Amino acid sequence: MARITLDHIRHAYGPNPTSDKDYALREVDHEWNDGGAYALLGPSGCGKTTLLNIISGLLQPSHGRILFDGKDVTNLPTQARNIAQVFQFPVIYDTMTVYDNLAFPLRNRGVAEPEVDRRVRDILEMIDLMPMARRKAQGLTADQKQKISLGRGLVRNDVNAILFDEPLTVIDPHMKWVLRSQLKRLHKQFGFTMVYVTHDQTEALTFADKVVVMYEGEIVQIGTPSELFERPSHTFVGYFIGSPGMNVLPAKLDGNRATVGGETLSLDYAPKAAAGAKTELGIRPEFIRIGREGMPVTITRVEDIGRQKIVRATFEGQPIAIVVTEDSEIPAEARVTFDPAAINIYANSWRVGREG
Repeated sequence: MARITLDHIRHAYGPNPTSDKDYALREVDHEWNDGGAYALLGPSGCGKTTLLNIISGLLQPSHGRILFDGKDVTNLPTQARNIAQVFQFPVIYDTMTVYDNLAFPLRNRGVAEPEVDRRVRDILEMIDLMPMARRKAQGLTADQKQKISLGRGLVRNDVNAILFDEPLTVIDPHMKWVLRSQLKRLHKQFGFTMVYVTHDQTEALTFADKVVVMYEGEIVQIGTPSELFERPSHTFVGYFIGSPGMNVLPAKLDGNRATVGGETLSLDYAPKAAAGAKTELGIRPEFIRIGREGMPVTITRVEDIGRQKIVRATFEGQPIAIVVTEDSEIPAEARVTFDPAAINIYANSWRVGREG
């Protein structure tokens, strides 16, 4: 396993980049701990796979260095980096049996056959393919083939890191949950450094110790699931994490007060923003209370999603979402209050902290 250092990494696919918009991956300067489980989360085109391929050696960055445990591997080929990579679509040997597909990377490294058998059987049990061990891979379904790919990435115990590029795309929903749980258990048991690329927040939040949120070619926040939910450092994180996402409303600041339209809210701190910055107030739908007291809102619709309801409303001309319990009363002339401790203030999309 390895500590991965991304030393001022930038990458452009075109020649002679001159501005940020020319870079698929803007400057990334972070260090990921040995044995950590990280998820790269973001929409398509945000740079997730580009960064993963730079780590694996499939791409050489336009600028910067990548280090494993302090050793510069920027110019080393993939095979010299000692990593395992699982791709979005299955990459297996159709003419081999399921067992031999899993055994191949171990036999290729001269592992003794009894140890090969032990590890392969462990992985076959984990991915629920033991009954198919002696079948040729050619006739299997796409999700079964992808489970072989996952297993081949996990069967080695000598790797610096295991990289997953949206590996559960072709897996059925129930098996996705099972495999995520098993990957988490395997990580805790053996301490592999794992990096998992996905656009699915559920996959990211249930798999990773730390989630790396990417937007327009840069990392906008690295944090635990609770940190991303409670204190999004960027309005994109607030929007992308959560269902529904964070409400973001234009606001004017005056000390520890924020004004949205004609309503003024008291804050529990006094944020400071640079002169001329675009300032906004962010609050999660879960931290808005609806009742007969507070600020007036106009309800546009109510969505019943089972144990909860999502109330869609208009507040000072801005659309907002409010999450309430299934049995909550929703008055005809509704009013709302915001939890001051849950309010985040943003200047030019970046959170202004309590330290100003």
